[in-house]
Amino acid sequence: MLQELLERQRAYTDHFFAELDLRPIDQLVQLFLNCPGVLFFTGVGKSGLIAKKIAFTMVSTGTRAFYLSPTDAVHGDLGMVSSHDVFVMLSKSGESDELLNLVPAIRNKGATLVGIVCNPDSRLAAACHTTIVLPFKQELCPFDMAPTMSTTSQLLLGDLLAIALMRHKNFSLDQYALNHPSGRIGKRITLKVKDLMLTGQRIPLCRPEDYLGDILVELSNKRCGCILITDPDLKMRGIFTDGDLRRTLQKMGGQILGVRMQDVMNPHPCTIGPDILAWDAMKLMEADYQKRIMVLPVVNADYQVLGLLHMHDIIQSGL
Repeated sequence: MLQELLERQRAYTDHFFAELDLRPIDQLVQLFLNCPGVLFFTGVGKSGLIAKKIAFTMVSTGTRAFYLSPTDAVHGDLGMVSSHDVFVMLSKSGESDELLNLVPAIRNKGATLVGIVCNPDSRLAAACHTTIVLPFKQELCPFDMAPTMSTTSQLLLGDLLAIALMRHKNFSLDQYALNHPSGRIGKRITLKVKDLMLTGQRIPLCRPEDYLGDILVELSNKRCGCILITDPDLKMRGIFTDGDLRRTLQKMGGQILGVRMQDVMNPHPCTIGPDILAWDAMKLMEADYQKRIMVLPVVNADYQVLGLLHMHDIIQSGL
């Protein structure tokens, strides 16, 4: 049964893509782009849910849009609508009384009416200034009643419109980040290395001429898993990690206490800048599965140490 339903669903969706006329949709995109006001979306029942989703997607991607329920509209919320706006009505049949009753009021407001329907001969299609007819064969429901493929086609069109507007406006990642400051998406496109790195006295530091035996306390107390070797002006010279300590101990035994850091440090550590996204830093640290990096020195253009980024802090941030 599931396979048969899947095949029908694929066939109905293919019909949508094959028969969709892009010319009126391109004209609708231009209408939206030239709208000096707000794009209002409404619908009844399941179409109303799709209308709400389309409006919210547009808002998050840089288009001024709002969902208005037909019931609230006729009970005062039409006060938000002006002659500068475009009012979009979604309906499978195009015969919903709630929407048809709204038409005269929207026309009196001077707003541009757009109907998105599956029935080209419907009253709503005839009443609107602009109409988009969606290719539709039938619902997936065995009674051809429950909204399934009709709402799928509405959703596909809505996403197409939202992203087309997004691209026409050259909506940037930074603008997207301003609209999504919270959650994992927001953190991945806003949180930077400088927001998570250790700074000041929390960074374990030593000089190249220091003896390994003398820096063990610093290495242990700061609990960063490494120590950064710098010049007096904090210019990066190298790094020495807990792993380096174990390997040096295995190689030299007790003699390690008398060696200088410049002789055992890694003089070419991987570093990163403070304004890099923390998400990109994490991908860099995990790039080599065999040699995962747990700490990254943060340096400026002159290779001076500004901070230390630890994988633990990235994970704790929720990325």
